[in-house]
Amino acid sequence: MEPTALPARSAQVADALAAAGLPGAVRVLDDSARTAAEAAAALGCEVGAIANSLVFHSDGEPVLVLTSGRHRVDTAALAARWGRGPLRRATPEQVREATGQAIGGVAPTGHPRPLPTVVDQALTDYPEIWAAAGTPHTVFPTTAAELLHLTGGTLLPVGP
Repeated sequence: MEPTALPARSAQVADALAAAGLPGAVRVLDDSARTAAEAAAALGCEVGAIANSLVFHSDGEPVLVLTSGRHRVDTAALAARWGRGPLRRATPEQVREATGQAIGGVAPTGHPRPLPTVVDQALTDYPEIWAAAGTPHTVFPTTAAELLHLTGGTLLPVGP
């Protein structure tokens, strides 16, 4: 699908992918990919191959954690590994303010400004992963290495 035919938020993501020289094309799904389980079912892949984009607040600013859909973030362990203060889950309003996108469709890119980012080391277990593309019905294929390049993020384990 051409970026001009995409929803506005997804077109911003497609533009950011192109600007970064990444090959992943944004795909519109018939079914919602609001959760990792829904996305995996719609795409026919393992839930661990879904890169969840989670926004937290730490040290007075929003931060992004891209985690494998197969597990949850251990916020205390991750904050210690990352060298940051406590991680507090952002509210839906804070997520929209930081990313311009709604929960359930937050992409790793296309935000008003770059966010400090961690990419879950578990995502390196998959040759292809899928990330939201700005809406609950849009996704794009990528890799952990591409996410690191795209976000300028840090590769860390996010579990205990």
